[in-house]
Amino acid sequence: MPLPHFLALILSVILAAGLTLWAASGAGVSMGALAVVALLAALAIRAFAWP
Repeated sequence: MPLPHFLALILSVILAAGLTLWAASGAGVSMGALAVVALLAALAIRAFAWP
């Protein structure tokens, strides 16, 4: 993967994370609840990816 594409990918991930945090805080969701949801989603993805 060329370096500019890699850097654009990193930038898009950082922007998506910032947008998610901004939208969640604007909707009144606490950061603790958002962290729990993120951990549960990661656990579910890991469980379904296990062979």
